[in-house]
Amino acid sequence: MTATLTAQPTLFRFATAGSVDDGKSTLVGRLLHDSKAILADQLEQVARTSAERGFAHGAFDFALLTDGLRAEREQGITIDVAYRYFSTGSRSFILADCPGHVQYTRNMVTGATTADAVVVLVDGRKGVLEQTRRHLAVVALLRVPHVIVAVNKIDLIGFSADAFADVAAQARSVATELDIDDLHVLPVSALDGDNVVDRSDRTPWYDGPSLLELLETLPATGSLGDDPHAGPEPLRLPVQLVLRPQGGLSPELAADPVEAELLRDYRAVAGRISSGAVRVGDRVQLFPSGIATTITGIRSSGRPVDEAVAPQSVSLELADELDTARGALVVTEGTLPAGRREADVELFNLDARPITPGQRVLVKHGTTTVQAIVAQIESRYDLDALVHAPAQTLHTNDIGRARLRLAADLPLEPYASSRHGGSFLVIHPSDGATLAAGIVRG
Repeated sequence: MTATLTAQPTLFRFATAGSVDDGKSTLVGRLLHDSKAILADQLEQVARTSAERGFAHGAFDFALLTDGLRAEREQGITIDVAYRYFSTGSRSFILADCPGHVQYTRNMVTGATTADAVVVLVDGRKGVLEQTRRHLAVVALLRVPHVIVAVNKIDLIGFSADAFADVAAQARSVATELDIDDLHVLPVSALDGDNVVDRSDRTPWYDGPSLLELLETLPATGSLGDDPHAGPEPLRLPVQLVLRPQGGLSPELAADPVEAELLRDYRAVAGRISSGAVRVGDRVQLFPSGIATTITGIRSSGRPVDEAVAPQSVSLELADELDTARGALVVTEGTLPAGRREADVELFNLDARPITPGQRVLVKHGTTTVQAIVAQIESRYDLDALVHAPAQTLHTNDIGRARLRLAADLPLEPYASSRHGGSFLVIHPSDGATLAAGIVRG
């Protein structure tokens, strides 16, 4: 007895970014508060802290709802990515509130990597700044499907339509420079809540949706394919382990068919589906062997199901007894990626140590980790001029082009066509620290 189990179709991931003091944490706090996503005890604690800070007449410091580190609360800044989870009547959200300081750009990369959309805040009084351009450049490199520029503090510029239009024009100019196609610009006041959850009467010249309305209607995309009409993504399941449960009782002694199924001995490969879907009867291939076989059973949370989709964790039973281990990749038949020993990549340096040519590293892709050498550093991305400049070293927060030479084949795919197949981590071989996040060019 099996069931059809599908992933939550309304899950939407988004991140916030922007310059220091543009009001990111306040916006997120307002969004959580007005969408009724705050527990009563947390609300009481924030109200007490706000009063201690001099907020009168029951006013809130909404940033306290997201800034969780003590250093963040004391300094009034965001240091690390703060993840929050909330739901509305039509969609569930995973929100990543990213830091604005230049030295924490690497944290912003972390938050934006898995996002369906990024909300970039701009202070309506200041317009597009250097850090705004930097964050938009990172968003463009990561090919985040949807970009929202929220012109904040619209109340401090008198709800001026002309002032908003000027900032919107600046944002669209940078977006055009960076080849960002899906750009949305809207005026908000994070402090007062204008156009955050509900549309504001104080911006009659703006007839677009509020921020939450926009987030509820944008399509969630697990794919970065250039053509949204190209069809569903092929299956990609990196194997984490091979299962061989030994049933304690004979299935014939079970009380019902479901119990009998759970008691049956079987062999399966288990992992998290990174893209696509799989159904019983599907033909698949395994990397690196390339051998094709048929899916004869699927289990999710120990229960048999007929199908599963990304990002579910499942085990797959195969028709053939194949020599498979952690690090293999299960793919839709006919879509087997080529194994690569060299790759031209973009690296985002996340560590205090520089990345230099000749450096020995580990590359983690999916569930596989292989030894590698940084064969070449080609250039560093100048985020001010938005051009690549020749470089030999990548320092903290630098983004640059490099070439990696791998000790074993990896199924690396262009990031432009596969967000999961084209991303990886560069790890220090002696201490295990993450040196860089990388995406495959080409």
